[in-house]
Amino acid sequence: MKSKKQKTTMMKSIKSAALLFLAALVFYSCSSDNTATTEATQESGLAHQAPAAPVEDDGKGIGPITSVEVGAEVDEALASQGKSIFEGKCSACHQLTDQKIVGPGLLGVTEKRKPEWVMNMIINPEEMTKKDPTAKKLLAEHLTQMTNQNINETDARALLEFLRQNDKNS
Repeated sequence: MKSKKQKTTMMKSIKSAALLFLAALVFYSCSSDNTATTEATQESGLAHQAPAAPVEDDGKGIGPITSVEVGAEVDEALASQGKSIFEGKCSACHQLTDQKIVGPGLLGVTEKRKPEWVMNMIINPEEMTKKDPTAKKLLAEHLTQMTNQNINETDARALLEFLRQNDKNS
């Protein structure tokens, strides 16, 4: 029978190993090294497409949102829905201040970025950090890929309104 101290030490070791594994997994998943896949594709003769043209930065980001109409005033009902979504899916990594946790603090985001960019980043974070210049810089600065929370356009719009409310009330 193991002593309580031995069990505690063993649990700490297991937790440390699990954290190390998760950190390695996050690092690996954020890597964009596709060398092996590219070389295999080229050898099989399937790589005949020209590289994609650079994406022009219109400030709207990469994704399904190309146009968003926001009113001069915040839609309080929509912002309330966004607050609930934020608390459930975003607050573990983001603060409503300028304080960084895992991801950047979100204070002022609706003043710095176009509404389309904010919504595309929420809906489409992986492609944004691969192709959008601003999102690439944020990834380089914060060193953590934003997790895709599978948020639909309706919920992303509610989150945008909540962030607008936060910025107006600050």
